[in-house]
Amino acid sequence: MNIVVMGAQWGDEGKGKIVDYLAADAGIIVRFSGGANAGHTIVIGGERYALHLVPSGILYPDKTVLLGSGMVIDPEALFSELAGLEAKGIDWKGRVLVSDRAHIVLPSYRRLDKEAEARRKKPIGTTGRGIGVAYALKASRDGVRLADLGDPSRLENLEAEDRAFIEAWRERLAPMSVDLVSYLRAHRNLYSLFEGAQGALLDIDTGSYPFVSSGMSCSAGAAAQGGIGPRRIDRVLGVFKAYTTRVGNGPFPTEFADDSPGSLSQYIRETGNEYGVTTGRPRRCGYLDLVALRYACAANSIDRLVLTHLDVYDELESFEACVAYRVRGRLAEDFPTAVRDLEDAEPVLRTFKGWKRSIAACREYDELPREARDYVAFIEEYVETPVSVVSVGSDRTQTIVRESPWTRS
Repeated sequence: MNIVVMGAQWGDEGKGKIVDYLAADAGIIVRFSGGANAGHTIVIGGERYALHLVPSGILYPDKTVLLGSGMVIDPEALFSELAGLEAKGIDWKGRVLVSDRAHIVLPSYRRLDKEAEARRKKPIGTTGRGIGVAYALKASRDGVRLADLGDPSRLENLEAEDRAFIEAWRERLAPMSVDLVSYLRAHRNLYSLFEGAQGALLDIDTGSYPFVSSGMSCSAGAAAQGGIGPRRIDRVLGVFKAYTTRVGNGPFPTEFADDSPGSLSQYIRETGNEYGVTTGRPRRCGYLDLVALRYACAANSIDRLVLTHLDVYDELESFEACVAYRVRGRLAEDFPTAVRDLEDAEPVLRTFKGWKRSIAACREYDELPREARDYVAFIEEYVETPVSVVSVGSDRTQTIVRESPWTRS
């Protein structure tokens, strides 16, 4: 059985925790997109692990994790991350494999990335790690894949700095290289998880272009870049938070207007620890955007949702969620394509009653307060997609499973 886990908002939804939780029943975990600009956080027994390139199943000693064909990989960042895991007692050798079709991020790309951002009249908010340049060169057929590192003709036009970089890492990457399609075909009887990066609204084709990532963060990316065909995907899980956040620039219709000390925005940011795992940047915070979530479900064939950070609302008397937009006086119930429409969109809000008690210890859905269950029920009805998992805290154990994603329909 093959399950895709993707973000259903603008990234940072808690995918790492959910993949880690579901990986207990998987044999293989494949990260199919993104690069070191991603940040997935896992908490086990109070110990926090921050992952950027390595798939989230690595913390189980018997799991094999693969960096997929759609990833762009900075070897220096990868081995630094692996060294950090090893320092925490995680034996990764022989369990971390890399698709030979994945592209390599070279030193010059980081410089070019920062220069391109500086030239933009409206900056995107890139992390400056060379990710966009790697994807651009891939599209123009000038990139370098893992499979190309031993081919002098593919490297002869590179800058001296980049060639020296490849020489420094070639031998360490070689034993990790695999033909992803062949590997997954040989292990097709194992349960496999396909982990996305960023989120649906940052996808290059279906996101809020041009304020998007350069790669595929949609569910289709799992088939295009994860080593399997689309008909082998059994289920798509969309992870979303009880509210919405966004990092970097770009339209954000439900962003809280007031971000001053003591505001709801500040409360959500501090309570939910809404700071970028990769950059440390404070995330922009706002109401749950149900219009955008419904769009993400439809555009990605999401058939089950995973709700995270519900516990962040524990202390609130009431809270709100967006059920429509008002765009220059016109009511809009569908997610707009044009950036101008998104920038001008004002949220139409519905108020929900809070529960005013901690839900961190809840392990069964019926243990949640009625008000929390009412909120979940409204979300399900609005987006026409069931919520099968609810996270009530950052630790692996703080997870309520209403329906196992591994259960076939």
